[in-house]
Amino acid sequence: MRLRLWLALSAVLLIAAGSVAAAVVAYLDDHADFQQMQDEEAARSARQAEAVAALSIGQLASAAAFFQAEGSFTEHEFDVVAEPLLEQGALSGTAFLQRVPNSERAAFERRHGAPIHEMSSRGPRRAGSRDAYFPIVYAVSERGTIAPVGYDLGSDPQRAPFLHRARDRGQAVATPPVSLLLGGAGINVYRPVYRDGAPTETVAQRRAALTGFAAGAFRIHDLAAAAVATVPDEVDVQLRIEGNPVYGAAGELEGAASAPIRIADRTWLLVVRDPNSPDVALPVLLAVVGIALAALLSSLILTWSRNERMQELQRQASLDPLTGLKNRRRFEEELRVAMARSRRDGATGAVLVLDLDRFKQVNDSGGHQAGDRMIEEVADVLRERTRESDVLARLGGDEFAVVLPRCGVAEARTVAESIREAIAAHRSADPGLGRITASVGVAMFGEDPRTSPETVVSEADTAMYAAKDDGRDGVRVFDPLAVRGEAR
Repeated sequence: MRLRLWLALSAVLLIAAGSVAAAVVAYLDDHADFQQMQDEEAARSARQAEAVAALSIGQLASAAAFFQAEGSFTEHEFDVVAEPLLEQGALSGTAFLQRVPNSERAAFERRHGAPIHEMSSRGPRRAGSRDAYFPIVYAVSERGTIAPVGYDLGSDPQRAPFLHRARDRGQAVATPPVSLLLGGAGINVYRPVYRDGAPTETVAQRRAALTGFAAGAFRIHDLAAAAVATVPDEVDVQLRIEGNPVYGAAGELEGAASAPIRIADRTWLLVVRDPNSPDVALPVLLAVVGIALAALLSSLILTWSRNERMQELQRQASLDPLTGLKNRRRFEEELRVAMARSRRDGATGAVLVLDLDRFKQVNDSGGHQAGDRMIEEVADVLRERTRESDVLARLGGDEFAVVLPRCGVAEARTVAESIREAIAAHRSADPGLGRITASVGVAMFGEDPRTSPETVVSEADTAMYAAKDDGRDGVRVFDPLAVRGEAR
């Protein structure tokens, strides 16, 4: 009684431990699924923001191409090009900056009615003397035309390095977050405009050909809005650049997912945290229910495992360990099935028995390992020359057999000849094995429903020996009408 009690208590403890383990696995799985969901939300949001920014930058490149082709254009022409940029993308403002050499400064100021100036803590002031300036010529924003025409971005320490980078690289360049001239925090993107037709392969050529820049402004809030449009309202979103948050909550978001956003040549990081993280209620419930179901589950698993093992043992018992072909016992079973199907369908089939010629010489010269390698190679040749529906077997030693269901005499002879020729033409990867041939015997079944599998195999065997008696490396088909069962 006590022994049975202790055994029962031990079983209960094991079931409880299994249930708790399952609960832990369930919690970890839920957490992994949740993290994957967060990762997908972050990636989806980043792709959305990146696509919106890429659309605007692509349109900015088109505007730069227009400015390059036109060379000079009016404010009206600029407005016609600039307005779609603000309507279709995420740009909050766009401008054209012209490169003005110092010698052309006065002419520029007369033509545009505005001095070239720079900003200071006390407001606009006349720009100092430099070789060249990059003043704003035309500018529009989502609020309409903006004021700072003539403002020299080449004197702005926050923007000038990125102008030079865009000029030298010949591609769009983005600034880090700056105070936008139209108000608010954001980034500027500069796309260089070169003189139409001028060479721009080298940095020196690009500097000489530069005529200005097509510039665009993104508000950080607008970029964040494009990103969060694809996530639920309760999800926390943060934009970071160079490790510093520029939008959303300050500090680190614990357990968050992140994805990069590429804007021109600069990469931002979008951080997403979903507050609806999985709790322990479901795992606890699973543990409670699992205590009741653990015994049944264990029984089912053991039964399944035993069945799988039995199936594997049965499979191994039906295969030849050297070649992986079916063994003699499985071959006989498959032949019985094929013959029964042939009787039912009124069709004929064939059995091929083949024996390697002078195989003993291979074993004598190279040893049994060389003989095994030759047997494996012949098995591969058989696989290449037969169909999926055919049955391949190694009967033992150097003797093989093939069942060809739904097959006539002519087709069986053709397959047998193909196998014989393939074996004769085969050259072993081991040069010491040399060349080998095979004698093949063919016997038909299905014409006489009383014929047994043993009889068909015996007839094919008789035909195979007739091929050997006729000089080997040949094919013979058993003729049931021949006297004393001789093969023709």
